[in-house]
Amino acid sequence: MESITAVANSIRRARKDAGLTQEDLANLAETSERTIRAIETGTGNPSLRAVAAAANVLGLRLTVTR
Repeated sequence: MESITAVANSIRRARKDAGLTQEDLANLAETSERTIRAIETGTGNPSLRAVAAAANVLGLRLTVTR
């Protein structure tokens, strides 16, 4: 759960730093604003593809560790 919160916070912070709204990010990541909201709050069940697309738009890299 801790890593979900870290991803959510990183995406939210990067979006705000970029001066984007959730709607802007959704359009750029080709997903819905509702999905972006779910990613940023760590709720719901957004797809890994949507999370990766949002991160990519913001210049963030997702890594998988063990």
